[in-house]
Amino acid sequence: MKIKTRISAIAAIVSTQFLAMPNLAVAQEQQADEEVELIMVTGSFVRRSENFESPSPLAVIDSVAIDAIGAKNIADITQTLTINSGAENNPDAFTQNATAGTSNINLRGLGVASTLVLLNNRRQVVNSQPTNDGLNFVDTSSLVPMIAINRMEVVKDGASALYGSDAVAGVVNFITKRNYEGAMMSFDYQDGAHGDNKEYVVQGLWGANGDKGNIMAAVSYTNRSPLFISDRRLSRPEDDTSALGNPGSYFLTIPGVGTLPIIDPYGCEEFGGYPDLRAPSGTIPGLEIGLCGFDFGPYYSYVADESRTNIYAQGTYQITDEIMWTTEFGYARNRAERGGAPSFPILTSPIVPADHPQNPFGAPVAFFGRAEGNGFDGDPAQTESDTFRFNTALQGELENGFWEVSYTRAVNDFLFKVPDVLNTEFNLALNGLGGGQCNPLTGTPGEGDCEYFNPFANSYTTAPNSQYVVDSFTGEQVIDSKSDLEVFEGFASFEAFELDGGAVGIALGVQYREEQLSQDYDSLANQDSFTFVIGNPDFDGSLDVWAMFGELALPVTEDLDIQIALRYEDYGGTIGDTLDPKLAVSYRVSDTFSLRGSISTSFRAPTVFLRNGGATSLQQLVDPVQEAQAFAAVRTSGNEDLTPEESTAYNLGVSFEPIDDLSIEVDYWTFEFDNLIIQENAQAVLNADATNPDRVVRAGDPLTGPVLQVNNTYVNASSLETSGLDIVGSYKIETDNAGTFTPSINATYITKYDLDDPQAGMIDGAGRRNFNNIGVSSPELRMNVGLHWNTGVHAANVFVRYISGYDDDQNCSDGTLATGGECATNSYYEVDSHVTIDAQYNLDLGSMLETDMSYVLSIGGINLMDEEPPQLFTNSGFDSKVHDPRGRQIYARLAVEF
Repeated sequence: MKIKTRISAIAAIVSTQFLAMPNLAVAQEQQADEEVELIMVTGSFVRRSENFESPSPLAVIDSVAIDAIGAKNIADITQTLTINSGAENNPDAFTQNATAGTSNINLRGLGVASTLVLLNNRRQVVNSQPTNDGLNFVDTSSLVPMIAINRMEVVKDGASALYGSDAVAGVVNFITKRNYEGAMMSFDYQDGAHGDNKEYVVQGLWGANGDKGNIMAAVSYTNRSPLFISDRRLSRPEDDTSALGNPGSYFLTIPGVGTLPIIDPYGCEEFGGYPDLRAPSGTIPGLEIGLCGFDFGPYYSYVADESRTNIYAQGTYQITDEIMWTTEFGYARNRAERGGAPSFPILTSPIVPADHPQNPFGAPVAFFGRAEGNGFDGDPAQTESDTFRFNTALQGELENGFWEVSYTRAVNDFLFKVPDVLNTEFNLALNGLGGGQCNPLTGTPGEGDCEYFNPFANSYTTAPNSQYVVDSFTGEQVIDSKSDLEVFEGFASFEAFELDGGAVGIALGVQYREEQLSQDYDSLANQDSFTFVIGNPDFDGSLDVWAMFGELALPVTEDLDIQIALRYEDYGGTIGDTLDPKLAVSYRVSDTFSLRGSISTSFRAPTVFLRNGGATSLQQLVDPVQEAQAFAAVRTSGNEDLTPEESTAYNLGVSFEPIDDLSIEVDYWTFEFDNLIIQENAQAVLNADATNPDRVVRAGDPLTGPVLQVNNTYVNASSLETSGLDIVGSYKIETDNAGTFTPSINATYITKYDLDDPQAGMIDGAGRRNFNNIGVSSPELRMNVGLHWNTGVHAANVFVRYISGYDDDQNCSDGTLATGGECATNSYYEVDSHVTIDAQYNLDLGSMLETDMSYVLSIGGINLMDEEPPQLFTNSGFDSKVHDPRGRQIYARLAVEF
């Protein structure tokens, strides 16, 4: 049945019901003259009434709640969810090396690839460029314009029994508006308190109904200016200092002594370097043993320079009274540029010859530094992402049910570009054969078109380098990645027979999907021609998955509902197949009290990238040999011997309404993983194999020199078990003269996060940053306390957001480094708890002025007190997977509906 009365999307912004409760299928109140519609709630293929209480924990965030938090994009929504932990939405080079401009979801901290993201109940292609951990995820920035979203439904327990292997941690389903008629535009402007960080968002929505269908189109454009670390320095210089600088250091072999690092004799500190003495001054007359560090922090950005265009169109057509045709089209174009250092560290230990005209040593030395450092402009990294999605579906009515067949095709093209020094050309320049016009076979070092590159500090004074020679050894690594998803799916849902509580629902379906992933490295990267970024062979792989699934909905009595689901998936080859069941029960003890529980299993196959891919990332590590921080390359290679991971999820919950308009929801959840697929933690590898040259590459002495590179891979870890509590509540208070007040609370408390790490061993990771192991940062408590007020044309809300403190296992409580993951004090540095306040005021100008069109003006602020994120003694100075570095953000929005 169709809803007969149109609801104004603008009026919904100032509606009294702004907070979605977990077990409601739709959060907006329906008008009295509307007919109740049977809908398919996320987590089931059987149609239910809108007031059905799901036996699985289901959270619903509608468009009113989305507007209430001032969300400009989907990342703004997920960052406020207490059940989301460890998502990568801050595009710094240290946690998102090649995925700037993207955003994702990480339910329960189980990994950004363990949450299935749907658009209108159907799959979306993953981002073809993986995270630093090698995980391909759905980029929520490329889904759909925000103005087209009606609601967001989150199934918070495992859902693989219905949706397949990606739904290990749960499902997030974005549902667009339906049967919309009219036109709407919104204009957003947001200004940050630091730097030039601003954001503009323009959106439009149009829809029209006909006798046999509807057409709707939406478009959005976002422009975000960058926020650099130099605009709001949260880190100390030593947190962002690399041992490889310019001025740099040189490994000199001294007869009878050995090979020692020597700080550039022409100078270090006077040219902006940070001298790190490794022996008392004067140990070698005229020379200083040590390294000359480089503070790269100010060159990098907390927020990338981004532009996004997102287009979505949807059409429905009633072919017959029983058959409806629906087609969707989406396109997203995202461009981002994040800051970077003037040049990367050179990890190839190039030799400066003895006859180099500026060599003060009179002997060949190994250069330990970078081509350009202090005083030079930064070299940014650029990403270009284009995502296309098409879906077409037929849905037909049966006498006692319905059927649906659909086809989805989605493609993501992702281009990553970053400059770096070319190895061969740099060595030629050190030998006087640098320059684009120099012929190394016939040229004479330092003459004519052939020039020397001067790596020494006197290049800042008497012997500068020409741009001609620098350009000759500067190249650009280009990685062109593509992911392709094709899904054929069909299912039928019907009523079988009657029980005391109603008709038994049965759903049966089949699915075929093909997932392809390829990465094309430029020819220089194929040959490993760079001195820092590591090349990789091109690869192309695919997965073909056949699946059958079934669901049984049993309304045993009016108070007892049981859901049974089963899914079989066959991956073929060495991966094999899996059979995953789910049992969920809901029992209404009384009109005000109900219980629910569920148990399910899940299976996640190793992806194409994890088996065949490879990547290099920058990471800050603590070297147990030198007992010092190292900013090193981490090179990860694929592992074709990976086996699928398996998990079991449990959930027990209660819903309680002790008095009218007071609702309380409490859920206890547990996830148990075996054979967890993870990237080896680089710090754990360094701690365990610090003197193994196959795993740890060092400059100078292969056993004791400074760390240049750590080699790791993807493995099956033994186990992970996490559990906790979700608490959601609200109370609607209506007054005679002061309007309606609705206080609310959303909280997640992690009681357990136990890891069995291949290198680090058994870890109690709850309330810990988990720097030294495979886990993610896991503050034990996240809580949002809100208050909404509405009266006539006025509405306002305020949110207090709390994140508890946790231990930083990279640093000790006495300020020293946690060498090998251990502290002499037996206590880690404690990261402070964090409290921020958001607020918003809405004015319904259309109603106030009694105009024919609807106008709503919203003014608000995020982090109104401009609280700094808790300090970490690490790159960028804060935990980018937990906190937001931007500070206070003031915004205004005008929404107009015609």
